[in-house]
Amino acid sequence: MKIEQYQIAEYNNSLLKAQERNYSFVAEKVNNVSAVLKLLQEFQVAIPSWALGTGGTRFGRFSGAGEPRSLEEKIEDVGMLHALNQSSGAISLHIPWDIPDNAAAMKALAAQHNLRFDAMNSNTFQDQPGQAVSYKYGSLQHTDKAVRKQAIEHNIEVIKYGEALGSDALSVWLADGSCFPGQLNFRGAFQRTLESLQEIYSALPDHWKVWVEYKAFEPNFYSTTVGDWGQSLLFTSKLGPKAYTLVDLGHHLPNANIEQIVSLLLMEGKLAGFHFNDSKYGDDDLTVGSINPYQLFLIFNELVDGMNARGMNHATDLGWMIDASHNVKDPLEDLLQSVEAIMIAYAQALLVDTKALSAAQQSNDVVAAQEILQQAYRTDVRPLVAQARMLAGGALDPLGMYRQQKVRENLIKERGSKTVATGL
Repeated sequence: MKIEQYQIAEYNNSLLKAQERNYSFVAEKVNNVSAVLKLLQEFQVAIPSWALGTGGTRFGRFSGAGEPRSLEEKIEDVGMLHALNQSSGAISLHIPWDIPDNAAAMKALAAQHNLRFDAMNSNTFQDQPGQAVSYKYGSLQHTDKAVRKQAIEHNIEVIKYGEALGSDALSVWLADGSCFPGQLNFRGAFQRTLESLQEIYSALPDHWKVWVEYKAFEPNFYSTTVGDWGQSLLFTSKLGPKAYTLVDLGHHLPNANIEQIVSLLLMEGKLAGFHFNDSKYGDDDLTVGSINPYQLFLIFNELVDGMNARGMNHATDLGWMIDASHNVKDPLEDLLQSVEAIMIAYAQALLVDTKALSAAQQSNDVVAAQEILQQAYRTDVRPLVAQARMLAGGALDPLGMYRQQKVRENLIKERGSKTVATGL
């Protein structure tokens, strides 16, 4: 289903008076509001191809209806999201779930929807039909050289697909680890993984990057070979300047100080970017900002401060992507909510009085520092985000328009009620 520009204009007209009133109230308190609006318009969050269908748990998956049956339909869905919010201008593919059989046709279709292809994601955590050897006991860490060779070749194949689509990054997440004490020699697993990654690294095109993701646990619950940001940083430091650490917000133990991790990785020039989601207990992959929006704001505060200190472009110098699982929600509604939460946290971080905060920190004025941060966090920036979106051609209320246009109902009519998204 395609949302036309005239439909967005008509929808916005019905909300314009309220928006003008709300925006004026906030804008008069914001220094250099035009610069803030420009940054918000430029900021884009990639949508992963696997997030367009209903997710599941280890115990079951309850499919939705009208799910995309092909890569073409996934691109169309992301295009529809981007038309609504003007902040979802990229799609990230997962191979082999979404192999582009005709790269030129996929690039052309994406361009029609004003989309680009973000980082490519490899898969060595599942056995695929017809593959020669199994990843049951790991992939890049495996004791069997034939398994490692298969996993390396798969990642190089993913790079080639990405080159054809215009992507410039490979994202590697490994399920490698162990379930029980004694199962694995930790040093040996690390060294084999490093050697495998070095082969993949050597296959990167000149302008490409490799992002090494980490995860504390799951599917292996005793050890994970890339188990935390320190281990990822160790790998990427050994690999070279084209290797970076990717942060998934759910891939941390409870109460981890993610904002501190982000700050240090950025300081070292080794932060690749983000997989955004939220969690209550572990790797829950919940809607961004649904559990702990203050933490999301604190992370963005460190990002804005660190990027400004390094003279970085907020929109393009790091990778921004959602990685959530929509088990009980309409996936497209969930994605609209997630992008909105990201934009709100980013906008709040842009409002932090950095000079006053630095002065409070230098004088050890803990109370003032807290007040400065919470002043920005408690500001209702939704009118700012909506204004930037409207100026870019999006809907003032993307979720509201999605429901008004009965998008899910129309997708069910087009695709059927028993469809299952590819790869899930």
